Amino acid sequence: MTERSRSTTIRFDNQVAVVTGAGRGLGAAYAHLLANRGARVVVHDAGVAKDGSGFDPSVADGVARQIVDAGGSAVACHENLEEAIGCKRVIEFTMDTFGRLDVLIHNAGLVIFAPLEETTPQVWNRMVNLGVHAPFHLLQSAIPHMIRQAYGRVVLTTSGRALRVADNVPGLTGYAVGKMAQLGLMVGIAAETRDAGIRINAISPVAATRILRRHAPELKPELVAPGVIFLASPACDASGVVLSAAGGRFSGDQWSRAAGVDFGPEPIAPEMIAARWYDIVQQG
Repeated sequence: MTERSRSTTIRFDNQVAVVTGAGRGLGAAYAHLLANRGARVVVHDAGVAKDGSGFDPSVADGVARQIVDAGGSAVACHENLEEAIGCKRVIEFTMDTFGRLDVLIHNAGLVIFAPLEETTPQVWNRMVNLGVHAPFHLLQSAIPHMIRQAYGRVVLTTSGRALRVADNVPGLTGYAVGKMAQLGLMVGIAAETRDAGIRINAISPVAATRILRRHAPELKPELVAPGVIFLASPACDASGVVLSAAGGRFSGDQWSRAAGVDFGPEPIAPEMIAARWYDIVQQG
């Protein structure tokens, strides 16, 4: 990144951004900040309850109205992302309305606590549909438009709950699968589009929303939003980065490979692995 890109004010004038799950919490904070900086925003939200039931179009409509009332540009979209056709329609709606797509932020998600043995096929399918299938189908529809433009920014959503055993809690296996799947999408698409002017990264946010099961006013969604807006901007020239954000603190989060131990070209006994295990896995 050049010194010029660091110092230039980040704006989205003449750009179009889609934010999924933008009717509340983190997604709403992203949508407002994008609009404040000149983007025309598609505020997507199916308006479901915390357990994924119901449908309330007023959730997305309300955020879009707030943006317009504040002098910005926004429209609401209410598609069900659990179905491939719904994902496709979000992108088609964006192109029909604005004629281009510059930014895709996939924030929509669902948290259902269920131990492995109590995870029904219905719960599993919902978690996989939203965590794995939805981002895939959104990207499959969005990336061709970005390639034609020779420009695009994508921000997916992962979670520390999925990245580290120490940060997980019982009952979140389905959730963790979806959040890790998005990292696989990020890496694969980053490799496919590295020469197409497209950058794809992920945010690992912690914020006091209806999903977080404790009162934490210091973890405002607005404190995460600047990191997402940077990743969605022309100022970000990186791909394949996970940005962790919580309470105004930002840090890069990545897998690293230990130096390991070279035992040579001949097979060894598994006991040798056991004896050198710490040397094999220790970092630095």
